[in-house]
Amino acid sequence: MQTENRTLLAATHLSQLLDFVTGLGGLIVPLVIWLTQRDKVIDMDENGKAIINFRITMFIYVLLCIPLILFFGLGLLGFLVLGIGYFIFPIINAFRASNGEAPYYPLTFKFV
Repeated sequence: MQTENRTLLAATHLSQLLDFVTGLGGLIVPLVIWLTQRDKVIDMDENGKAIINFRITMFIYVLLCIPLILFFGLGLLGFLVLGIGYFIFPIINAFRASNGEAPYYPLTFKFV
């Protein structure tokens, strides 16, 4: 039986910010929460997939920015934009999850 737990959904989105503290915890913690709670919490599967897709997409964008550094420093601008988005979108989606809205991470590819 599934239960509604909007606080856990919001915390799952906010747990991505652990990367700023631990380096890798922002991927591991949401992944573990999603895998253990997707059948128990309403909308956890949808939110967890959105988070994992966002994380994979951000990793790909970071990899694309590395060679762009050689081209007039465009990669540095890319890193700046990605850093801002990486910080803001989990917070926005935490608010969306706490209000019962579907997650939305723009420019994200669907892998999962």
